[in-house]
Amino acid sequence: MAENIDDLTIAFYQDDRNVLKELEKVVLTRGNWTTIMYLFQELNKKTNEYEAPKVSIRRYQKRGGIYKQQSKFNISSARQGRTIADILLKWFPESAVVASDTGAGDDEEKPRPARKPRAPKAAAPKPPVAEDEGPAAADEDDDEMTTQSDI
Repeated sequence: MAENIDDLTIAFYQDDRNVLKELEKVVLTRGNWTTIMYLFQELNKKTNEYEAPKVSIRRYQKRGGIYKQQSKFNISSARQGRTIADILLKWFPESAVVASDTGAGDDEEKPRPARKPRAPKAAAPKPPVAEDEGPAAADEDDDEMTTQSDI
């Protein structure tokens, strides 16, 4: 991998051919955990031509002075990219982003709808108590594990 964020790339060469061509790179976050979005093209090995551009968002972690890729997400088509962009614009409307980024509000802004609260997770049902386990195991108020011996 690389020691510097600016040296990270998605470009990949195989047999002296650039099979993954980086068109553009945008560093979204910097630091020990870095997020980078790449615009790239893959070489179609049958036609020897580059396919339509795609996007890859990759997370890197710096360990031992070297950035190592931890995860990635590829946007495989323009249609998928536009769908994601539309959803993000819906979730983060421009007026709400500007207000939250600056800390200032605007009287004409529409408030964002509140998120629906998540239902609390139900506790797992306790297993039925067999008749031969005795009263110690049947005590439902006792959260500690009870063991019985065969003495």
